[in-house]
Amino acid sequence: MSRLRNAISLSSVLEVSSPLIACVVAIPIVFIALHIFSYENAELWQHLANTVLADYIANSLWLLLGVSAITLLLGVPSAWFVSICEFPGRKIFEWALLLPLAFPAYIIAYCYTGILDYPGPVQTWIREITGWQYGDYWFFEIRSVPGAIVMLGLVLYPYVYLLTRAAFLERSAATFEVSQTLGYSFSRIFFRLAIPLARPAIVTGLSLALMETLADYGTVQYFGISTFTTGIFRAFYGFDDITLAFQLSGMLLTFVVVLIFAEKYSRRTIRYHSSGGASMHSSRIALTKRQVFWAWTGCAIPVFFGFLLPALILVKWTVFDAKQSGTPFIELVWNSFILAAVAAITAVVLALVLAYTRRVRNSKIVRGSILVAGLGYAIPGTIVAVGVIVPLAWVDHQIIDLAERFFGTELGLILTGSILALIFAYTVRFLAISLGTVQSGLEKIKPQIDYAARSLGKRSMEVLRLIHIPLMRSTVLTAALIVFVDVLKELPATLILRPFNFNTLAVNAFELASDERLVDAALPSMMIIAVGIVPVVVLNTLISRGRNSTNQYDG
Repeated sequence: MSRLRNAISLSSVLEVSSPLIACVVAIPIVFIALHIFSYENAELWQHLANTVLADYIANSLWLLLGVSAITLLLGVPSAWFVSICEFPGRKIFEWALLLPLAFPAYIIAYCYTGILDYPGPVQTWIREITGWQYGDYWFFEIRSVPGAIVMLGLVLYPYVYLLTRAAFLERSAATFEVSQTLGYSFSRIFFRLAIPLARPAIVTGLSLALMETLADYGTVQYFGISTFTTGIFRAFYGFDDITLAFQLSGMLLTFVVVLIFAEKYSRRTIRYHSSGGASMHSSRIALTKRQVFWAWTGCAIPVFFGFLLPALILVKWTVFDAKQSGTPFIELVWNSFILAAVAAITAVVLALVLAYTRRVRNSKIVRGSILVAGLGYAIPGTIVAVGVIVPLAWVDHQIIDLAERFFGTELGLILTGSILALIFAYTVRFLAISLGTVQSGLEKIKPQIDYAARSLGKRSMEVLRLIHIPLMRSTVLTAALIVFVDVLKELPATLILRPFNFNTLAVNAFELASDERLVDAALPSMMIIAVGIVPVVVLNTLISRGRNSTNQYDG
């Protein structure tokens, strides 16, 4: 009886903790919402509306349209070729197409600027062999909206590729084989059958890519493009106006919300069902020589331009040209590692609490809490940072007033500009990633295992510690690893919230590149890429395992 009371009390504690976590995570959104319609500094807002606001909107829309086209063009055909077709090199492209995920957009922008800008080797070579001078010839302007579209598209297409590939793998090969017997050509199968079947996955992957596009700061800032993220930074640092930053954040958040609802609305009535198991692609569509050429072209272009070429540029700069002293770089690595590790552990622990609460108490308030906690990933890091800094500053001032009133001591800012502020922002931003991964792992464990453990007298926490976490070891590690790398690459939140004189690899690379020291930025960039490759390999391994064994926890 006492064990039953303990189990009930633990379930109650978990149910209370879920809305508490959701409330804390929602603090940045609440503060932004409260300040959106503020009329402070109305003249400054009017000046902004009359000058650059139209550019913010237009450039953001052009980026969304351009990135949509590139990610669809690169992601969907490559997913089709590697998941449905058989051709030489398919297994290599299967994982190589994921490698651009390791590249932050701002780093690939540095690489291509270094070779394509006016002083770069490509234009220098053109001038040497032709004798032309500046203005005598046309060349693609890398520091432009089209240039930013290409850079973002090259690193964001894997979102579309990953989800579309998974959707194709879930479809029975017989579906496409039967269509061939009915006289469908290869291209007709792709456009008339495969794409409509994979539409929900394509739209979901595209929405993720577009949210990352809106969240980007490093690329657009380096290219001198006015968007909402650069405007928020200008309002925060240039005008020293937090209200204006909140209002711009609210407008950017509107774009994000529209994307989320558009994605959900597009698949409101769609219900597709798979008709195959683990071996559903034991036979693949054999390609002709001409089709093999197009398969190689469709798969090699994104891999070469999205990973191989920029990686070779970074290696060349790092090995032959960069000048970096050892001690500062070691400090950068340590700072980045500590931040990423603590944020990853925090996010995974909170995800375990939320996901397990839903398993033992699947009430409306728990489901609502999980929904709120998962909103963070849809919010750009710039907005999260601005939404975090104000409430923390308020708490700091309350602590300072209390200390002065009761103890007569003067304290400085404790939370604002601290490591804790950064960890909080990272947790808000990336909790959704770990939550989704942990939830998928828990769903694969049959409820009968819980019932059996409870019948043997095990309490809820013991079931989680002794059974669920060991079974989900790879899932939990994957969640932690993905958050770790995302924190390592995060730039805008780190720029705003970092402590004074505290740098990370991402900030160091951005500052060096902003000073036009692209070669010196190669070393921290290479470190980010090297670490970023690890979750890509793990992700591909998990996809392959999932395809070969769809019910690994059912035994």
